[in-house]
Amino acid sequence: MNKEAIFLLIHGGHIIDPSQGIDQIGDLLIAEGKIVQAGGTVIPGETKNLDATGLVVCPGFIDLHCHLREPGFEDKETIATGTKAAAIG
Repeated sequence: MNKEAIFLLIHGGHIIDPSQGIDQIGDLLIAEGKIVQAGGTVIPGETKNLDATGLVVCPGFIDLHCHLREPGFEDKETIATGTKAAAIG
């Protein structure tokens, strides 16, 4: 890990990660976009703090809700153009 890395401490959040069987209130230490420590966190020198009390902290959510404009509004979007755009991100 780069010694110049700026750390982010997310503390007091409701951590949920079903793939790891985690569902608890706790702290996460993030460096270079990755979780480097969980739980009893040792805080390095230059750390930004984020109070997540009352918030949910998860590895990610995916929004599967969309409106493709077929039938009837193909001039706005088709199934082909909408799914292609979604695949690209």
